[in-house]
Amino acid sequence: MVRLITHNLLACHAKGCTTNNFPLQFQDVSIELRETEFNADFLRGFLPRLEWAALVSAARQLGDTSLPEEQPEMVDDEFLQKLHHVLLEIHVEEGAMVCPNCKHVYPISNGIPNMLLAEHEIG
Repeated sequence: MVRLITHNLLACHAKGCTTNNFPLQFQDVSIELRETEFNADFLRGFLPRLEWAALVSAARQLGDTSLPEEQPEMVDDEFLQKLHHVLLEIHVEEGAMVCPNCKHVYPISNGIPNMLLAEHEIG
């Protein structure tokens, strides 16, 4: 399933696409909100691995403006609740992700992204 925690790790790997291939841009998506159990320790541990600007941009593409533009230095429970919602409760069910460089389209169907490349697209 495409959640923003997953999206934050995905880049285009099409042949010749080596720069400006992250983050993938959402296109024509439908989302579903699903509550998940809150785990502050998990979020604190995962926070240093996030590409913050990409996460905020993706959240805004999906209509969520709860995260600040800059990653806060002080992490409190209110911030962690917002981060939890954005990373784990927003599910992209249908649509596509598009490479900002080569414009390759990765379709999303039933919450599953198709990241497979055709043989001629493999570098």
